[in-house]
Amino acid sequence: TKPGDAFIKKNISMDLKRVYDMGYFDDIRVEAKQGIDGKIIIFTIKERPTIKDIIFSDNSDYDDEEIEENIDIRKGSILNTVKIKREINKIETFYRDKNYHNAKVTYSIEKLDNNQANLELIIDEGDEALVEKIVFEGNNTFSDDELKDLQKDKEGLAGWSPLTFFESGELGEMETTEKGLFSFLTDSGKLDEEGLSQDAAKLRAFYGNNGFSLVKIGEPQISYEEDAIFIKIKIEEGPRFKVGTINIEGDLIIPEDDLMVIIAFRNEEYLNQGLLRKDIIVLHDIYADRGYFYTDILPLIDRDIENKISNVTLKIKKNNLVYFEKIIIAGNTSTRDKVIRRELPVVEQDLYSGSRLQRGIRNLQRLDYFEDVKVNTVEGSSDDKMILKIDVEEKPTGAFSFGGGYSTVENIFASVSITERNLFGRGQILRFSTEVGGQTTQFNASFTEPWLFDIPLSASLSLYNISKDYDTYRKDTTGCSVGLGYPVFDYTRLSATYIYELNDYRDIEPLASDFVKDLEGESNTSKLITRLHYDSRDRAFNASEGSDHSLTSIYAGGPLGGDIGFSKYLLKVGRYFPLFWSTVGFLHAETGFVRQNSGGKLPDEERFHLGGMNSIRGFGWHDISPVRYNEIGDVQIPVTVGGNKYIQFNVEYIFPIVNDLGLNGLVFYDMGNAFDNGDPIDFTRLRKGAGYGIRWYSPVGPIRIEVGHILDPKEGENGSGKVEFTMGSAF
Repeated sequence: TKPGDAFIKKNISMDLKRVYDMGYFDDIRVEAKQGIDGKIIIFTIKERPTIKDIIFSDNSDYDDEEIEENIDIRKGSILNTVKIKREINKIETFYRDKNYHNAKVTYSIEKLDNNQANLELIIDEGDEALVEKIVFEGNNTFSDDELKDLQKDKEGLAGWSPLTFFESGELGEMETTEKGLFSFLTDSGKLDEEGLSQDAAKLRAFYGNNGFSLVKIGEPQISYEEDAIFIKIKIEEGPRFKVGTINIEGDLIIPEDDLMVIIAFRNEEYLNQGLLRKDIIVLHDIYADRGYFYTDILPLIDRDIENKISNVTLKIKKNNLVYFEKIIIAGNTSTRDKVIRRELPVVEQDLYSGSRLQRGIRNLQRLDYFEDVKVNTVEGSSDDKMILKIDVEEKPTGAFSFGGGYSTVENIFASVSITERNLFGRGQILRFSTEVGGQTTQFNASFTEPWLFDIPLSASLSLYNISKDYDTYRKDTTGCSVGLGYPVFDYTRLSATYIYELNDYRDIEPLASDFVKDLEGESNTSKLITRLHYDSRDRAFNASEGSDHSLTSIYAGGPLGGDIGFSKYLLKVGRYFPLFWSTVGFLHAETGFVRQNSGGKLPDEERFHLGGMNSIRGFGWHDISPVRYNEIGDVQIPVTVGGNKYIQFNVEYIFPIVNDLGLNGLVFYDMGNAFDNGDPIDFTRLRKGAGYGIRWYSPVGPIRIEVGHILDPKEGENGSGKVEFTMGSAF
């Protein structure tokens, strides 16, 4: 209503409601007086007081600040009883989430001068209520305990259920549990109504995976008795159906018999709906991998109620072949497009392939250039076209790293390196490093081009200078290397590296082995290293699955020239495999053999000495080595000579500490030994170490800190523990 408008009572009533709905007034009256030129409308209002203070009373288990975080009213706001009741509901919900299901909240208002008031919220917390008992009605086939842990489920609902906790392929225990002896320390007995609804879905899936496809699970009934909660779930199992005939019909791109081998649920006595859904996903992946991305697979289940048999027909409609119309890459501010595209086994105008696309994404993740790689597919310009969008989030690829190690009986060393793994966004690797310690001074510069001539042919060049004090001699080396590598199989690369070195063996002590004394003075080494390397790890640091195997041959001297001549062979195998609760197991083994070639010399450092962070932890570097005795006068002096063969085993159990931060813990067990010429490999003589550590892929680079203990210390060995670490900083 505005001055000059016609006087309409209906409009005045609407205005009264609008003003009242503002929530600022306790009372509003409208009066119309006759003026000279028309009606005079008078609104008489009574303002609600403002809140001077909010007082919480009788809350002993949770303080005022915690409760206040869950409500919206504040000091100075208008006192609105409707809003206060809403806030009371929020407080009671807060307490219910904390398992105080009997909590009640009331309020009182203390009126003050100047149209102000204090609001007191009176909280009767009651006792914390925990689940005392979960009972089932109608479960004739499975006991209450079996339903509570659900471990009879086999493949579960992996890959199809919206309940993401089924990703492991097992249903797992019910989230809602009865209270236990240590409920005050754990979450046992706590009631989460959303979790209880998920439990009902788990039960339904469990029965469906055990032949009860017509099962009915009632809504859980909750009752409260003082500080105890009782839950009852009614079940109508219905008939249990066995697997009958299985047929695959429609567009078959491979013979039905070959497809039938893939079907897992056919081996079950009772129809497992979880396995059936998983089989459909597997079949869809097979079709999609051949370009039929939009394949429809419809399961038709014919239930014979009388004979309790389910006959299943899978009808397949392959639809059109789908091609990659366009590949769009975004987010790469430093890395060039071609560096990303060359890692993708899929190209534009190529047939869609899920396995090749998945392999490409894994290739990008293994580059370790990106914090995240997101993949999205959208429809293209027609039904047979698809647009592939790859969005990457880059991370620093340069690293300034340092590392070191120490123990009570070992020397201290430190190393520093500067590495750029994606030089100018071209994927090239440039590295400078130095190591300085009580025994070693080392400088190294290297460059690697992973795609020479735009083909997956890697080329590397390095220059280095090493000065190292061994126990009984000192060796100075200046060298260079050049290498080539090419992928020969899936995840497998064959490489060859030629190395030329100038050596100076000096300061040789009388107690040195004959291998060392024969090398005194200057010499040169010309050797060729060939390596076959299989690496399917999902990432280089903190890997969770995949294998890392290598076979290496080193040949020095002979036709290659030089004073040094030997043949050396190394075999290493390693396997990461995911376990329960996001933990990872790692098994590693390696062995090697070296022999001196005729006309050449075999350096001591080319023989095998074990011990250290990447060997048998708990022992110092080169602590595990065969011993020979030099006779000086009438005294037999022990001298370590290194083995001409060795064997090593490592077992690790890796567990997440803070997953989002990439912080993992581990425990490990190592064993191995090196054996002298003529001695067979003796598994009863393997030295043993065990320990624990942490590995953190921190924002400034990877960090390893590990503590090893010798399990079978001999006289003079320190079994109390040896600490080693490496760490890095990104730029």
